[in-house]
Amino acid sequence: MDRVSPGEIRSVRQHGAMDPVDPPCDLDRVRLYRLGRVRQTLAERDVAGIILFDQLNTRYATDATNMQIWCSHNEARYVYVPADGPVILFDYGGKNFLCEGLPTVDETRPARSFFYMLNGPRYADRGHLWAVEMDSIIRESSGGNRRIAIDRMAPLGVQEMERLGYQVLDGFEIMECAREIKSEGEIALMESSIVVCESAVASMYEAMRPGITENALWAELHKGNISGGGEWIETRLLASGPRTNPWFQECSMRMIEKGDMVSFDTDLVGPYGYCCDMSRSWICDAAPSDAQKRLYAEAFKQIEHNKSLLTPGISFAELTSKLRRLPDQYVNGRYGVAMHGVGLCDEYPSIYYPEDLDAHGFEGVVKAGMVLCVEALVGEDGGPDAVKLEDQVLVTSDGIRQLTSYPMETDWL
Repeated sequence: MDRVSPGEIRSVRQHGAMDPVDPPCDLDRVRLYRLGRVRQTLAERDVAGIILFDQLNTRYATDATNMQIWCSHNEARYVYVPADGPVILFDYGGKNFLCEGLPTVDETRPARSFFYMLNGPRYADRGHLWAVEMDSIIRESSGGNRRIAIDRMAPLGVQEMERLGYQVLDGFEIMECAREIKSEGEIALMESSIVVCESAVASMYEAMRPGITENALWAELHKGNISGGGEWIETRLLASGPRTNPWFQECSMRMIEKGDMVSFDTDLVGPYGYCCDMSRSWICDAAPSDAQKRLYAEAFKQIEHNKSLLTPGISFAELTSKLRRLPDQYVNGRYGVAMHGVGLCDEYPSIYYPEDLDAHGFEGVVKAGMVLCVEALVGEDGGPDAVKLEDQVLVTSDGIRQLTSYPMETDWL
């Protein structure tokens, strides 16, 4: 098939400058929309406010960032978002220059961290002081409401808030529901991330040759993301040859050989913090075998059929019932979900295959404004290869709008 260069993909797909100083939409409008979604969800559940330690939830609510990976495993910064009242960011070091000008942050204070690395055996005392401070802040705008939500933190913090008389609710349920409907501005920012991702994927294709290691090929994706203004990549899901099946073998120092299947899943957090989650499978420096073509054809049919089902109002259960049925030889190797939401990262909802519906499925309906990743993983038990394909689409009032556009290997079909 004819290939598209990184520069050509950029020129075709670009809807605005990639430099974050020249965004494709009004960033403050996006920020206020997202904060409004959080407040609306809190009000609907009669929750006084939410304490966010998860860095992606903090990003969604405020767009304030600070060492996000480090702070994801050290509880060094958090934000309090009341249903009505000032948003307070408790940042690592207490600096405010990282959130200057953000309309979503009313006040910045030093974080009162109590994780063990910083506090050692004094962590319990510090945890109590943290809860006392939060109590005084919540009282100012709660109107006596003692229902609060927390997304993630050490058990001590929850215990201390409960000792002070609070009913602590699951913050992730609130945030996942708030994040499910994307604004037009969010889609524009997501498309900026997709442009960077697809340009980097094109660089990967150009670099793929016998003798290159999986890690070296994967590094092309990182390079393209960072140089394009992106942020990080959440996984290491690239495998070649016999390491493609079973799936989820992370990339390694294995040298890719001529004729190898190369499958990958980007999980890329690009410019403005939005995720481009797409998967492709290639053959290194050779034509595919008939067996490889059969795998690819089935994965392609899965993707295309399942995308066609997405219309607003269809229930998750009905969607599952209408999914293309995997041939028996591929069922055991199926992916964990047929579809999942995506925004700043993988998000609610998850749509399961019929074999997994009873154990893992839940009620819900597809809505206009959701962005979904449609997945396919096809490989036989004990077989030499697995094909991984995935597209990212926006659900609209009359169907879907394709967001990812990197070419499939249609000449293999």
